[in-house]
Amino acid sequence: MAMIPAFASLLYYGYSDWALIVFVAAGLSDGVDGFVARRFGQESELGTIIDPIADKLLMTVAFIILTLPNIFPPVKHLPVPFWVTAAVIGRDVLIVTVAAAINIMTGFRGFKPSWLGKLSTTVQVLAVTLILIAAVYGYTFYLPTVYTIVVLLAAISGFHYIFFVASLMKEKESDNEG
Repeated sequence: MAMIPAFASLLYYGYSDWALIVFVAAGLSDGVDGFVARRFGQESELGTIIDPIADKLLMTVAFIILTLPNIFPPVKHLPVPFWVTAAVIGRDVLIVTVAAAINIMTGFRGFKPSWLGKLSTTVQVLAVTLILIAAVYGYTFYLPTVYTIVVLLAAISGFHYIFFVASLMKEKESDNEG
């Protein structure tokens, strides 16, 4: 989370190369932190809450700034189209809204990330990296494919999560009955 302001500032002020380095460092440190926590049994309840929030914040900030006009020199397929950013943020809003509604109505708190949600987040991180590489080196031919994959996975994983949470709730319900 500490790297988000540096990443955002570098990107906003036109230092795409440095923003790429900070973004990759943030991604690597997140991955190493998660691996170490799981490997050595250092997982905490706070960490399981903060880590996905940090991921969501980084992705939201990245996609918002990457969508702004005049962030990049005029290059084909940049900035990121608004519909891509809307899909990424819309997925997260859908998930948070559904989770909050379920919690308020039923008191259920056993929310877990789905494998499809994890895949979508991983693809978003890879997409931001590829977008920044395109901005730095000028190779943008692959960006429409990247945008399409990000949007499709965001939509599929968002709707999948609703059914995934329903199955978690049924599982908890049957555990309570048994």
